[in-house]
Amino acid sequence: MAELTLPMEGGCRCGSVRFRVSKPPMLTMACHCTGCQKMSASAYSLSIAVPSNGFEVIAGEPVIGGLHGDQVRHHHCDQCKSWMFTRIEPDPGFLNVRPTMLDDSSWFIPFIETYRSEALPWATTPAQHRFDRFPEMADYPKLLAEFATRNGEATTMTPAP
Repeated sequence: MAELTLPMEGGCRCGSVRFRVSKPPMLTMACHCTGCQKMSASAYSLSIAVPSNGFEVIAGEPVIGGLHGDQVRHHHCDQCKSWMFTRIEPDPGFLNVRPTMLDDSSWFIPFIETYRSEALPWATTPAQHRFDRFPEMADYPKLLAEFATRNGEATTMTPAP
């Protein structure tokens, strides 16, 4: 298993938009909802919840695509249309980054699966926790704590030299 090293950088398919993640992920996920299936053109979307203050766009200007609502905004590259990250308003303290946009996503394993109720019958991941919809708000502190204290199961988090 590859090691997660901070900071991590990534970008869209064409390289017009680049970003940096400077704080450890809070949670890794796979979402099986039909909206994510359509957005990703796949069986599910993958996400890394990262602290809002540990994420920055370092080159280019992403545009809003997908959902244009008051609460959820999907950010894309205007050139190649890659779905790069999702912000929620008002800012809950995190945003969701697509791990496949990272320069190195080999360390990524989903920790939770959401919307199993809408999953394609054959679509599974090695996630440790599965939910028919989203976890209850009361479940998140325990999930975040468990993810943060895992000892090398999916990632080993070490700061870059």
